Amino acid sequence: MAIDLNFAFMLIVAFFALYIVMQAVRIFREYERGVVFTLGRYTKTIGPGLTFVIPIIQQVVRVDLRMKVQDVPTQDVISRDNVSVKVNAVLYFRVVDPSRSTINIEDYMEATSQLAQTTLRSVLGKHELDEMLAEREKLNADIQEILDQQTDSWGIKVANVEIKHVDIDESMVRAIAMQAEAERFRRAKIINAEGEQQAAQKLIEAGKILAEQPNAMILRYFGALHDIAGDRTSTIVFPIPVDLLAKLKG
Repeated sequence: MAIDLNFAFMLIVAFFALYIVMQAVRIFREYERGVVFTLGRYTKTIGPGLTFVIPIIQQVVRVDLRMKVQDVPTQDVISRDNVSVKVNAVLYFRVVDPSRSTINIEDYMEATSQLAQTTLRSVLGKHELDEMLAEREKLNADIQEILDQQTDSWGIKVANVEIKHVDIDESMVRAIAMQAEAERFRRAKIINAEGEQQAAQKLIEAGKILAEQPNAMILRYFGALHDIAGDRTSTIVFPIPVDLLAKLKG
């Protein structure tokens, strides 16, 4: 009986020792780190690979360092020119400091998502609709910079922000189309007016040259007569200035 009790005791001790070893051994993958707390106080960050901790005395929190992709839910944004739009985006970020992401924030995933939503509304609200549609890369960079600065204390690095969709009402789409058509019509009129202005300027310059060179005026008249003579379908009376006849007699 005594032998059975000793065997049972040794078996219990062996299981307890095995449990202690299993609790002491930690294996971290290449993309994982362990934040170690000793009696509740932060001690160190461990990993990757095989590491050991003191059971009961030390606790370990695993942190994933891989890039995370998070959808920013659709947000109602009022642009600077008072246009209501719906905007959504996608956020790319990762943990660069496991200790700060564990100690300084309770849930960095939720906190980053909420911060991205408010930042998206704040930044886009400072721009007009045309800028949202035409300068998307610049807006992405502005949002990414603001998020990166604000999440730095959490040990988070925001790598990229991409605005996916900017949706507007059908009535506003029609208004934008009418505005674009009016803009094209305005530009066409400006180009036509500039062409007439340039043509008038060239006529003025030609008149000055002909006034300064009388012989050039005679050649111009003869050229006009030659062109008219080629058309025999009608009789054309071409006036000849008196001063021109005087020059011919001279």
